[in-house]
Amino acid sequence: MASRRKLKKAVNYIAGELFVSCMLCNDNNKEKSDELLVEVLNFQDEFVSRINHTEQGRAKMFYRKFYTDFDLAVDKLSEKIEL
Repeated sequence: MASRRKLKKAVNYIAGELFVSCMLCNDNNKEKSDELLVEVLNFQDEFVSRINHTEQGRAKMFYRKFYTDFDLAVDKLSEKIEL
């Protein structure tokens, strides 16, 4: 298990990459681009706050669920950005 600080940095880095790709891919449709940018920022806030509130005593299960949810959310956002 990585430290919380490193995990937060990874979440922020991936959210930043999604943010930039959203800005580059959706130049034609301003409204869709704005909605996706807000969604990426909400994604970042949600996962950073989840890191801050780790369940004591069940950390292994908590982080396993965190990683699966994080992967699914990144895949969903990247699909939306490419469309």
